[in-house]
Parts: sequence; structure tokens; C-alpha cells
Amino acid sequence: MPNPLLGAVYRPGVRESSRLSRRAVLGLTAAALPMSAALPLSAAAPAFAASPATAIGGGRLARRGLQVQGAGAVPTKRLTARAWLVADGTTGEVLASFNAHQRLAPASTLKMLFADTVLKKFDRAEKYTVKDSDISDVPAGSSLVGIKAGITYTVEQLWQGVFLRSGNDAVHVLAHMNGGIARTVAEMQARARDLQALDTHVVSPDGFDHPGQLSSAYDLTLFARHGLKDPDFRGYCGTRTANFPAGGKKTFQIQNTDRLLTGAWGLKTYDGLIGVKNGYTSHAGNTFTGAATRDGRTLLVTVMHPATGSNAVYEQTAALLDWGFTHGRTAQPVGALVEPLSEGGATASPAPAHAGGQGAAGAAGTSAKGPSAGRLVEGAAGTAVLLATAGGFLLRRRRRVLEAREAAGTRRAPAPRAAEPDPLEPPAPTDQPGGGRHRR
Repeated sequence: MPNPLLGAVYRPGVRESSRLSRRAVLGLTAAALPMSAALPLSAAAPAFAASPATAIGGGRLARRGLQVQGAGAVPTKRLTARAWLVADGTTGEVLASFNAHQRLAPASTLKMLFADTVLKKFDRAEKYTVKDSDISDVPAGSSLVGIKAGITYTVEQLWQGVFLRSGNDAVHVLAHMNGGIARTVAEMQARARDLQALDTHVVSPDGFDHPGQLSSAYDLTLFARHGLKDPDFRGYCGTRTANFPAGGKKTFQIQNTDRLLTGAWGLKTYDGLIGVKNGYTSHAGNTFTGAATRDGRTLLVTVMHPATGSNAVYEQTAALLDWGFTHGRTAQPVGALVEPLSEGGATASPAPAHAGGQGAAGAAGTSAKGPSAGRLVEGAAGTAVLLATAGGFLLRRRRRVLEAREAAGTRRAPAPRAAEPDPLEPPAPTDQPGGGRHRR
């Protein structure tokens, strides 16, 4: 049976129904409690903020749909992404966005946060000999640069493996050098809080698919903007090719997987592109954050989960960069990329979870210690109302059936008919072959 939580995190897996099953009625008690009380943090589903006045980066960024002001010709017909954002890299002004705070699986774009957390801890010339234990926990199906136990690498080469080939093996070696996966994840989460990237929940440092591993177009753009201020980060993400150790004196060439940087897979290089990071998994689809500079102006664009095509994420990024460098010049900001708290940024409060939507991991209104007593009382009261309503409906339905039987009296029973679906039971879920998957 498919896990409904995975469907909530990644793609819708079942049809919706307005009718309640008997089983669903019995489960309303749990459903009425706040999400943080009913589920572990890693299982919570995406949500939108409800109160624009308290959204990170400005109220308009909490709204669904297109947000733009003072500039036309946004290429909406060419945009199929579930979320995207265009920002000025220097001022931090958000020029346009679409579902900026929607929480989605980030794939390898999360490696930007990993780099921002770990990059400055080791000198690039430092050498490290890889052990079997350093790469034994790399998830099956990961993108790899080809690290081998027993070979000695410089820190610079490991970071080239992270940025150019999106190598999860390189990430895991650096994470173990940093004290282990758990410690690195905790530091990444703390770094996200400092950057005020409150849509982000880190489960693994490599961005590989895990239930609850989430970020947003807004947060990924925060990571890119802050990372590009570091010369090493900027240098690695803009490197097209590098020679990588193969053992002994042998090397092999690795190429950056950013197609707008290298012009691979039938795409042209984007004029002025300086990075940053792409990502892909079968659940997350394609994600990409790109930065480009023209005429002294730097723009950042994040595109998450386009509908189709492995090149779509790059084509839509290029279209938004083109818009930003032309029509975007007249745009009035619809929000801003906030500054890190450790660098003097003002504290911004996240908006509470959307009252009519799904709960979100780490949403405002709940804490790491669990919901408040008031929230629990509200949940209990809501449960009582829902159960009373559903129970009354079931009683009325049964009464009508009994009355109909009594009215029939001694009338002959009708001929047997084929069984009909229970009117209270929702339609069975349907799975589309390959649904929600993107193929290269």
C-alpha cells in the first residue's frame, strides 16, 4: 500500500473525495490535532502560510500564485514549475514569484546549504584518505563522482565532486570529516534558521529523497545568495570541468551538471551565468537555482518541479533571467530576501499554517516541544464537532433505511441487485503509471 505521507510530500497519489468513510470518521480525533502532535516532523506535508502580514520576506510572498508589480510580460505561458522566484542578488529585492514559500522536495539544490554550513571548516589544500565507512551510508541510486576508499583527496577535490557532479559520495566524506551525518544535519538545520530559511527541514546533507526533506524557492534563493558571497563557493559552482583522482597518478575529467553553464544536452550556455546548483530525483523532479550577471547587475532565479522535460528547469530559468534583465528593471519589489540573523538581519516571524490547507513541518504556531495546551483544547473541540456532525449523519441515514423498511411492510422484497458502493466510502485510489516521475 503506498505511503500517503510520501504522496503528501512529493506528488498527489490519490483522488480527493468530499465524502467521509466510516474509517475516516473514526480517525477524526487524530486529524483534528495539530500536525506536529499527530506526526513526526519528518512526515509533515507541504503548506502555505496564512497570514501575509507575518510572512518571511513580506506578506505577498505568502500568497499563492503569481506575484509581480509594475512590470509586465512575465512569460507565464512558458512556466510550468510548481514554484519559482526572481530576485536581485545585490539588493535582495524579490522582483517576481510564484508560490515562493511552497514547501517541496529540494533534491541536490539542498547541497547549497550543505556548502554554506561546512565549506569554511576545512582548508582547500587539506588532504584526506577516504575510509570504507565514509561512503558506506551513501543511499542507493545516488549521483556519484566516483570516490574510492583508500584514495587520498584534497578538500578542494571533494568540493569539486559536490558542485560539479553533485556527488553524494563527496558529501558523505565531507560530512564524516565534519563529525558525522547526524551532526552535519543538525548544523545545517541551525544554519537554515540563522539564514531565516524557515521553510527548510533537513533530513540528509545530500538532498536525496527522504520523507519530510523540504525547502522552498524562497529558501533555496537565500542559500544561493549567501553562498555566492564566499569566493570558494562562487568559484566551485562556476567551474565547468576539473580533473579528479582515479588512484595513483591517474585522473579523469568531471564536468559540471549545470547545463546552462556547460551547454550540454542541446542547450546553449546562458550569457553571464555564474552558477549555482541543480538537482534531480524521481520524486522531486528537477530543481535549479541559477545566478547570472549582466551590465553589473546580478539576478537569482530558482525554479522547482517543472511539469515535463529534463531541460525544462533550465529553459524556464533562462526565460525568467531574460525577463529580469529586461522587463524586471521596472518591477516594484513584491518582497525581499532577508539577511542572516548572525549578520544583523532583523528577526522575521513565519506565518501560521494555512487554516484551510495541510499542516507543515516547523510551521508557526507549534514548537519543537509540541503544541500548546490551547491548541490541544482547540483540537479536541474540533474533534467533538466533527464527530457529532458525522455521527448525526450516520444516525439519520440509518433511520431513513429503517423507516423505508417499515413502510414496505409485507410488500415483496425486490429482486437482488449487484452490490453498489457504499455512498459514504470514497472512490478507490488510482495510480497513474509513472505518475509524478520525470525521466532524463
